[in-house]
Amino acid sequence: MDSKQIDVMVADASHEVYVDKILDTIREAAKVRGTGIAERTHEYVATKMKEGKAIIALCGEEFAGFTYIESWGNKQYVATSGLIVHPDYRGLGLAKRIKTASFRLARLRWPKAKIFSLTSGAAVMKMNTELGYVPVTFNELTDDESFWKGCEGCINHDILVAKNRKFCICTAMLYDPNLHEEDKI
Repeated sequence: MDSKQIDVMVADASHEVYVDKILDTIREAAKVRGTGIAERTHEYVATKMKEGKAIIALCGEEFAGFTYIESWGNKQYVATSGLIVHPDYRGLGLAKRIKTASFRLARLRWPKAKIFSLTSGAAVMKMNTELGYVPVTFNELTDDESFWKGCEGCINHDILVAKNRKFCICTAMLYDPNLHEEDKI
């Protein structure tokens, strides 16, 4: 299969039919990797789609991949979250296409916001680095309590709490637009 046969687009309300498949794919990937992931509800993901804050990849009518973005701290920060590629479509460079699309969407919607990502995956760290993110300590991320509440669904939440939200299994990465004035949106 060729990655070009897969359409990567901003999701909308019509894509809600894929939400349960997305959530199942995320859960299964976390189990296989033995890593934590913040659980999201059907309603939460559907809302991201309706708000134009999600990227979906489809091969015809088949779900291939997904991610979403959300602003925090009075729109001073944007998180990219839930990046997943269905196992049938891995190894095609699709994750990078989805990640790049979500990054562009975040920059378009909130051009002055710092964009961050929490990940335990080496592939996501590599993609983040290529986009200009740098590793940071957790205290350089948003202090928005609503964001941190989202970590409660992760199996590693106890570590985050025990370390007073300073460290966890995930690596925090941040893109500061002030350090990339030359970048075009």
